[in-house]
Amino acid sequence: MLKFFLLHVWPLAVPVAAQFVRWLYRRARNDELMRAFVADMATNHLPHIYELLARLCERQGIEREPLPLIRWVDLDKRRR
Repeated sequence: MLKFFLLHVWPLAVPVAAQFVRWLYRRARNDELMRAFVADMATNHLPHIYELLARLCERQGIEREPLPLIRWVDLDKRRR
């Protein structure tokens, strides 16, 4: 019975293991792309957005607060 089970499990176990490895890779890659997108947005696009908002405020005579600092939050580090 054990021999029969082992012979028939391998054809199922190999594709399941391969799919699991693909899933892990996609998840890691997606996290990496998301971090790159957020960093790019914060460093390249937010300054331009704030500059345009400052111009709009000046045109309309609205007093605005100073620009906020970019705060990097590292979600990978765990507190000990």
